[in-house]
Amino acid sequence: MLRFALRAFLVLAVAVAILAYTQRDRITRLLAVNSLFNEDRIIGNFTAMNTMFEFALMDGGPTTPLPIGQAMALPTAWNDFAGERRVTALVVLKNGEILHESYPLADLEEGDPAALRRISWSVAKSYLSVLMGILLEDGTIASLDDPVTTYAPDLVGTAYDGASIRNVLNMASGVTFDEDYLDFSSDINRMGRVLALGQSMDGFAAGLTETFAPPGSDWQYVSIDTHIVGMVLRGATGRSVIELVQDHILIPLGHEQPPYYVTDGYGVAFVLGGLNITTRDYARFGAMVAAGGTWNGTRIVSEDWIAQSTTATAPTEQNEIGYGYQWWIPLGSQPGQFMARGIYGQYIYIDQPRGVVIAMNSADRLFREDGVTDRNIAMLRELAEATDP
Repeated sequence: MLRFALRAFLVLAVAVAILAYTQRDRITRLLAVNSLFNEDRIIGNFTAMNTMFEFALMDGGPTTPLPIGQAMALPTAWNDFAGERRVTALVVLKNGEILHESYPLADLEEGDPAALRRISWSVAKSYLSVLMGILLEDGTIASLDDPVTTYAPDLVGTAYDGASIRNVLNMASGVTFDEDYLDFSSDINRMGRVLALGQSMDGFAAGLTETFAPPGSDWQYVSIDTHIVGMVLRGATGRSVIELVQDHILIPLGHEQPPYYVTDGYGVAFVLGGLNITTRDYARFGAMVAAGGTWNGTRIVSEDWIAQSTTATAPTEQNEIGYGYQWWIPLGSQPGQFMARGIYGQYIYIDQPRGVVIAMNSADRLFREDGVTDRNIAMLRELAEATDP
């Protein structure tokens, strides 16, 4: 009996060893996901996503230099704010010129901080907004009121059946999705494990079957809506979002470092938050948007689309932050003041009347605490005002 048990144990041990060897990449990624936001790792992790997830490198085009303008004085509260919010990078442009660039936690990062590609998180959503505008204008997509299933038939019979493109752009799909980053079992964290294990994001989205409201009636920020936008873009063109963003946005802007997207196991871009570029390059994108869709004299997207997409059209509650087509419009904003925003303190803040763009990256583990977003917006506004003569 002992000999039999020992033999069984050895067989099991060998099987486990073989499984661990053949699945070592997936196991490594799963462990990385579980420690991604740990206090002692988060800063380094946010500039090294390509070491933890599958990814696709992209062509950023020939670099177009950003001119240096007259240095600005930062608000007196900036240093305390940057420390509290764990700001890792700040670039301020005015009329396309750099007025300020700094990397407050560079001593905790490896390499030249200006050359590090930083995770966008949900700032990436605003790139898809611009891409949607481009494909609407060239007729590839007929109308925002088309059902998403017209271009993504795999969604027939799912929670997204009946939702329009406009609904998902507005985060008003009515689809039930738990976005609690602090709950291990939430939908957003289950989705993270789908990425880590090399599974299918399309399959994950098609597996959602519950809704809490009819499409277009209620606003609820659910990141999976942006994946649906990506499915629509892919279905309409027969091309990957990686190629579309690269060819229509990245190459024309001219990036300083080759961008990359985190992908699932099928090479599908994690469009709702997986773009990785330098902070200067986030500022380039913001400068193009601030200029009404042009960059260095080249039209990338129409001025009309920029105005439409950055207007608060989503059915948010009164006195709640506004939302357009994958862009945020803070309360009290004047026309032309809006932002892209990502978890843990990623921002591209745009003040078109001033010609100001502020790109900020952070590793703020307290970003969900009450009042943090309001303080962030207040500081971004102070920074914009500090550029006034």
